[in-house]
Amino acid sequence: MHDIEIRLCWSRSEFQLDVALQLPGQGVSALFGPSGCGKTTCLRAIAGLEKLPDAYIAIGDEVWQDSARNIFIPPHQRALGYVFQEASLFPHLSVEQNLLFGVKRLPPQHPKADQSYICQLLGIQSLLQRHPHQLSGGERQRVAIARALLLAPRILLMDEPLSALDQARKQEILPYLERLHRQLSIPIIYVSHAADEVSRLADHLVLLQQGKVVASGALNETLTRLDLPADFTEQAGVVWEMTLHELEDDGLAELKTKTSDQMSLLVAQTAQALGSSVRCRIDARDVSLSLHKAVDSSILNLLPATITGMVPADTPGHLLIKLQAGQQPLLARITQRSAKALQLQSGMTVWAQIKAVALLE
Repeated sequence: MHDIEIRLCWSRSEFQLDVALQLPGQGVSALFGPSGCGKTTCLRAIAGLEKLPDAYIAIGDEVWQDSARNIFIPPHQRALGYVFQEASLFPHLSVEQNLLFGVKRLPPQHPKADQSYICQLLGIQSLLQRHPHQLSGGERQRVAIARALLLAPRILLMDEPLSALDQARKQEILPYLERLHRQLSIPIIYVSHAADEVSRLADHLVLLQQGKVVASGALNETLTRLDLPADFTEQAGVVWEMTLHELEDDGLAELKTKTSDQMSLLVAQTAQALGSSVRCRIDARDVSLSLHKAVDSSILNLLPATITGMVPADTPGHLLIKLQAGQQPLLARITQRSAKALQLQSGMTVWAQIKAVALLE
């Protein structure tokens, strides 16, 4: 069921935005694309910060804008939370005062969020009496997210919330975003141009290029499309949802897919507990193909797979090959010479040799 419907049409100078989207009413929908493709304009239009002359925006049964019927709900009347690139906290107020600033301005009939639960969810209980200058960049952004959630929004909009943070602070805050993803029932629209963030957080992926929707759908369905422009295939790969099944004696951990076929992968041991859910990213460049299962290879992750499609890759002399390994999609980037030598074609069964698996944690 699609609970969010967005249609935006707008032009300025040489740029034209023409977007039509239906997004799920739960989980994280990521708007992904290069700088200047229209991601932030879309988000600002949803929030009502940009009043586009030709737009339709509906969140569930609430129509926030319908230009054809002259409907425009102002931003302060839209039940949304907005997290900007910068935390933008009031420097003269404590963390707790910053959190309550917007709450005090809500109408009496507006639903109330559980402050204690949200502070616990984002790990800011011990920060409430501090002032913004006493916080790290990651802490300030967590406070900004909590402030948005305390408005009890119907939807949370996040505009590249990690882009102003260095890598260490980004790694500090990502687990909290994953926690929001798991425990909140409201939909999140997340703008980013960082593939690692999208792989780690998104359920639904929208690819934008020059103001147009190139593709939109469930994360892996979109990642494995072979008709995407070259800009989006350079970092081609898939994301698998897995469970930490067993810790081996030799420093490795066994992961199993959550599908009924329970495909296994071996990765370096992680600090997570057995039974934990984890996401793995497998890049196409880290997958090679063989006609037979190697018995004398240092590569540990060898999976039987069926070729379902082949197209030229973004680099000359290479192919991007789509495979199905049990119930899991997979991509491989190999040379055209290798494909010719192996006489690869759609429908063939091959062995996928996975040289590296990135544990997204």
